[in-house]
Amino acid sequence: MNLELAGSVAVIVGGGSGIGAATASAFAAEGAHVAVLDRAPGGCEKVLAARSDSGTAVLPLRVDIADFGAVQGCATRVVQELGGVNHVVNAAAIGSGKFGFPFLTLEPSDWRPVIEVNLFGTVNVAHAFAPILQERGAGTMIFFASVAGQVGSQTDPPYSAAKAAVINFVQCMAKDLGPYGVRVNALSPGMVETPLNRSVWAAWNERQSPDSRRSYEEWAQEKVETVAPLGRPQEPREIADAVVFLASERARNITGQTLNVDGGQVMHA
Repeated sequence: MNLELAGSVAVIVGGGSGIGAATASAFAAEGAHVAVLDRAPGGCEKVLAARSDSGTAVLPLRVDIADFGAVQGCATRVVQELGGVNHVVNAAAIGSGKFGFPFLTLEPSDWRPVIEVNLFGTVNVAHAFAPILQERGAGTMIFFASVAGQVGSQTDPPYSAAKAAVINFVQCMAKDLGPYGVRVNALSPGMVETPLNRSVWAAWNERQSPDSRRSYEEWAQEKVETVAPLGRPQEPREIADAVVFLASERARNITGQTLNVDGGQVMHA
């Protein structure tokens, strides 16, 4: 699909693995120059392989998004080395690593790192890159939320709460940046096989009796058949397709929205 993104510069935070890597590859396949920001941007090989023949550039940058100064430094490097910024996608996230039902099984200290990365990381990315787009008078920002941030998922309350906050902050940003021609949206994946999703399964499985334990594949299929009308998990490339659409001019009148790519898991009347 030609979404007329060729020659633009897309920054993918958390682009080293999982959905973020698929998103970086999708932008590269559309002919966009791509900056991959990650604590370990090892997925750049896939992004390089997805490049078109148009000479697009891929810039890997190592960063901890909980460190605002480091994120600002990356923003400066992207502008210097790729010539500017058109699109920003934040796919970086962590869970608590524990099964949080009921929430009292967690300690307050389990919340801090999840909020630090998922919420304050989002804030850091916004503060580092929004001024660049604002000055240009155009651009898009897409922040990964989650269906867990819309339904109060008990699986990992810190993660759910952080993602709910991201959705609200996206609406604030959309209102503030709209007059400058900058669109801001959230994207909520459902059941996708990622390292984060596997960690949720591992935390759940650890608490089960031997007879109740499931392989990841069994657990994921059983869960998705229970919660999603389409009855199948989503693939990273399906999420990435939605991201590049939101970044394109075909979505030029979409801002402040949360797009669920979840097989119908969450529906709002």
